[in-house]
Amino acid sequence: MVNGQLLGATLYVPANHPDLLPIANQEKLAQLRSVIFCTEDAVAERDLPAALDRLAATLRHMNTEGALQRFVRVRNLAVMKRVLAMRGARKLAGFVLPKVTRHNLAAYCALVRDTDHMLMPTLETVEVFQEAEMHQLRAALEESTVRSRILALRIGGNDLFALLGMRRPRGVSIYRTPLGPVMARLATTFMPYGFVLTAPVFEYLDNPALLDQEVAEDLAHGMVGKTAIHPDQVALIERHYQVQPNDIEVATRIMDVDSPAVFRMDQAMCEVATHMPWARSVIERARRFGVVQPGSGAAAAA
Repeated sequence: MVNGQLLGATLYVPANHPDLLPIANQEKLAQLRSVIFCTEDAVAERDLPAALDRLAATLRHMNTEGALQRFVRVRNLAVMKRVLAMRGARKLAGFVLPKVTRHNLAAYCALVRDTDHMLMPTLETVEVFQEAEMHQLRAALEESTVRSRILALRIGGNDLFALLGMRRPRGVSIYRTPLGPVMARLATTFMPYGFVLTAPVFEYLDNPALLDQEVAEDLAHGMVGKTAIHPDQVALIERHYQVQPNDIEVATRIMDVDSPAVFRMDQAMCEVATHMPWARSVIERARRFGVVQPGSGAAAAA
């Protein structure tokens, strides 16, 4: 199982998509690293029965070859029970849980008690705006029976905007909206305790330059991972996760057991004790997403 920091651009696909099986088997969109089959907001209530039938057929015939990580975003507890009962459910890497709070987390976790599935709770309820609630949710997530199941926490931007009576503005990144400070607080609430956060969807398909800017800001907030809603967004997002050659050199030097505690490199102070987590993450990103080739922007395997 890939760790949460290496999910990359995770494509959301409605569970009633006509090409669900070819996508699941990577006969289409071969570049995907992770995909989420959605039974929640991407599927209208009237279409849910047909979507679950299509998902069941997909799981039956889905192969498990390759590195693609496949998840299902469930609509609620009842839908999760139904998916877990489907033949082939064991092929899934795990589940995305909608609208998670400290009050419903245990019920979702109980459903996978006897499976190997990982979980990605989504932070998208009014409690997200309440700092004390997020601290209590973190405590619930740290319970020994829960912690090992949590692959990442996903930030549900559109649901949070809806609670504010807003839609994401077209011309600015999410960090220039009221959700910017909220996301920064989520980073400082969860990341120091080892939880990975993934960034919200960018819903406008006609402004790749702004998406570029927003992914750079995601990274500045420690989020290596983002929801994608269209295949064209995947390569653009993951291009930012490639590592610069000079960062590889610095990270390698920091991790060298013979390096001094503090040294100068790349016109910056390098301090082994404090920069070691960054160095390890750089090496892992390079292995997963590649290294930027000078002058080309292309990636090479590290």
